[in-house]
Amino acid sequence: MDTEASPKERDRSSAPATGSEEGPRSSRIPRRIAASMSWRRTLSLGALCAVFVLLLSSFVVQPFLIPSRSMQPTLQVGDRVLVNKLAYRFGSVPRRGDVVVFDGTGSFMQEAPQENPVTGLLHGAAASLGLAEPAETDFVKRVVGVGGDRVVCCDKRGRVEVNGRPVDERYLFAGDEPSRAPFDIVVPDGTLWMMGDHRSRSRDSRDHLGEPGGGMVPVDKVIGRADWLGWPLGRLGSLPDTAAFDGVRTPGATHG
Repeated sequence: MDTEASPKERDRSSAPATGSEEGPRSSRIPRRIAASMSWRRTLSLGALCAVFVLLLSSFVVQPFLIPSRSMQPTLQVGDRVLVNKLAYRFGSVPRRGDVVVFDGTGSFMQEAPQENPVTGLLHGAAASLGLAEPAETDFVKRVVGVGGDRVVCCDKRGRVEVNGRPVDERYLFAGDEPSRAPFDIVVPDGTLWMMGDHRSRSRDSRDHLGEPGGGMVPVDKVIGRADWLGWPLGRLGSLPDTAAFDGVRTPGATHG
């Protein structure tokens, strides 16, 4: 009896043992599948978010990293401004006093510098998200003259005049003169005369007067208007408006 009972006991004890080994193995397979699906969902969601942000940056609002001191005190080095790309899409045009981002190819730079296509693509994507400095051909300046304007520097009190009216440029960097270099120009139709707020640190339309294009920026080269500060958080908000050009008359009505 004892010899017959032993195999039965061994059979009964071996059955659960086999089941206990197979159970965890079978349960690990669904877990691996679930983990794999979770990672795929995460990657897909991340890719969709990246595409959405890039599309938003390309057509609606683009973060723009300020790389220089040329627009102080309005904009500081390292600021991220949000550029409104819809500002001039529906018939509106840049106005005097607007702070705009533009492509300076052909005006501030005669041709774009050569670069590695792959590196350029990656840098462009990072710049479009405000994570890297903008392309060398992109600039941010203030519109001082529009098509038809006569812009002169300077009057007896050292102020810039637009269409015979002196401009009270309170946005200038403290201690800066409106311009150390005198000029007297008429802005061709369809172009803009651009100047930085930190005049002693800004290479702008004044520096390109003797070059092809005369320092004038075509309106169709404007990327958008800098409307908001997105970073740092302590400076978050809209860029301040200026009333400096409110008294400037339209071209042709200077003496009217």
